[in-house]
Amino acid sequence: RGPLRTNRNQDKFRLALGGSAQSEKCLFFRRLLEKYLDVLLSGRSGLRIFFPLCGKAVDMKRLADLGHSIVGVDISEQALKEFFADQGLPYCEEPVPGIAGAKKLQVGFLRCQMSVLKCPQTYISFDGVWDRGALVAVNPCDRPRYASLMISLMEKNSSYLLVTVLYDPNKHKGPPFYVPESEVKSLFGNHCEIKLLEKVSDFSERHRRWGLDYFLEVLYILKFVA
Repeated sequence: RGPLRTNRNQDKFRLALGGSAQSEKCLFFRRLLEKYLDVLLSGRSGLRIFFPLCGKAVDMKRLADLGHSIVGVDISEQALKEFFADQGLPYCEEPVPGIAGAKKLQVGFLRCQMSVLKCPQTYISFDGVWDRGALVAVNPCDRPRYASLMISLMEKNSSYLLVTVLYDPNKHKGPPFYVPESEVKSLFGNHCEIKLLEKVSDFSERHRRWGLDYFLEVLYILKFVA
């Protein structure tokens, strides 16, 4: 089986999702994270927190400034370079020995396919995840593989903040892809406790152009209990 992939339209969606530090979408996700930060951290310090398909999410710096170790993974060189430029950091890649095409960057970043995280050279487990644009960008047929990979990377008693989207899938095919609550439970329910935290309308003119009448961002907390 091949790697988990996103197509060109999905990559454009994720680049827009990251946005600049002042973009509306970026600020929207920052507000969500701030509101539920205690739910993610559960009073713990020094956590290892994973940003799958991280793009140029400025939330990474926010959590790093709180003393947590951040690991961001993305295949997009453009998005990672823009993140480093936005933060005033030099961008320098080094090859990962034994893994063709994988690149290691400073301060906990990898430019590679997600599946590389399971390789012995790079394997790492996490105490927390902030997934605000990864699951909804993965091809629907690849979701079970994505969920299986994420589950395998989680420590016991870890927390996973997950954002999905709801809209009429008969009017728009994605990305971002429609992910109902039933599928979240099907993907993760055997391994963790799932709680829906909030549904927020994020409907905009862009969604109207897609032919939609509504667009909801849905936030869950997944608790990987021992």
